[in-house]
Amino acid sequence: MTGTAFETFDAQKLDIQTNKQLKPLIPENELVFGKHFTDHMISIEWTAQDGWASPSIKPYGKLELDPSAICLHYGFECFEGMKAYKDAEGHVRLFRPEMNMARLNKSSARLGMPTFDPEELIKVITEFLRIEERWIPSKRGYSLYLRPTIIGTQDALGVRAPDRALLFVIASPVGPYFSTGFKAVSLLADTEHVRAWPKGTGDFKVGGNYAPCVLPQSIAASKGYQQNLWLFGEEHYVTEVGTMNFFMLWSNSETGRRELITPALNGLILPGVTRNTVIDLVKSWEAETGIAVREGTVTMPEIVQAVEENRVIEMFGAGTACIVSPIKRIGYKGEDILIPTDPNGESEAGPLTQKINEAIMDIQYGVVEHPFSLRIF
Repeated sequence: MTGTAFETFDAQKLDIQTNKQLKPLIPENELVFGKHFTDHMISIEWTAQDGWASPSIKPYGKLELDPSAICLHYGFECFEGMKAYKDAEGHVRLFRPEMNMARLNKSSARLGMPTFDPEELIKVITEFLRIEERWIPSKRGYSLYLRPTIIGTQDALGVRAPDRALLFVIASPVGPYFSTGFKAVSLLADTEHVRAWPKGTGDFKVGGNYAPCVLPQSIAASKGYQQNLWLFGEEHYVTEVGTMNFFMLWSNSETGRRELITPALNGLILPGVTRNTVIDLVKSWEAETGIAVREGTVTMPEIVQAVEENRVIEMFGAGTACIVSPIKRIGYKGEDILIPTDPNGESEAGPLTQKINEAIMDIQYGVVEHPFSLRIF
């Protein structure tokens, strides 16, 4: 059975075991996403009988799992991606961590696994970051990537909700996604494979959503494209860009107004933290920019027509790793559709994409004070 809401661990009972031999820090120019990890990890066990155990911070190390552990056989696994930032004054910040906690709870509950009090995990992560502070880069564009994860650990074969689970958090220092300026990506609009389906798990951050997407991405790469543009249905509704949310700025054919459109949260779309942030920011700029935001549907045939009519202005994906990733080309039904980027030719990202990227980074690094940035110490 799953844990009920707010059946949780107590951050005040945190047990800390520090690593006696610390690793050397990795030079900034050698940072590779998800390759190097810090000295410690968070570990919190759960059982159906006793609930959550006290949280612990301990030296980073291998997990010990029975070969029959349910996560290894049936996909009882969900995770989050979030970052810690250091501002110009040396304070450590988290970006909208409450949204990551809420989504982790939602994903865990969808898999029949336990939930927890989000505030308690944020408190534990705060103490974890105090210990690992030396790993948090201070340079703009650099951060400490955090990966909270919940897995089912019951050691018995059988497809059922696990009676044991483990919540753990690991961290990896990362550099900017685009180290030498924006690099627009090319997409293959996939008409053969489906990422998600109605009432499935496409709107949850579960491990089972990712492995099946690797082969289609390899096929796209073999044809000269960096990512898939995931479509759904005979109408070829646009859903997501690789592992990112999709956005397109275009001129609405009926109103003539500039409109930023993104697929609505209809069960197929992951409710991204960056997605939500982009929507909120662009809405707040409407009086200044004249750009309206619409969460709705858009199909590939509509995009093809809009490109032919010169109504597409720019296009990008959005996610934690990159913030925004400009799109320059889409392969669809054997033809390449070219997407505009910077009209001045100075960047591979359009003006709105650039504005969004700078605004979000200013919030993340505390350049501007904003409710989305939580200064934890």
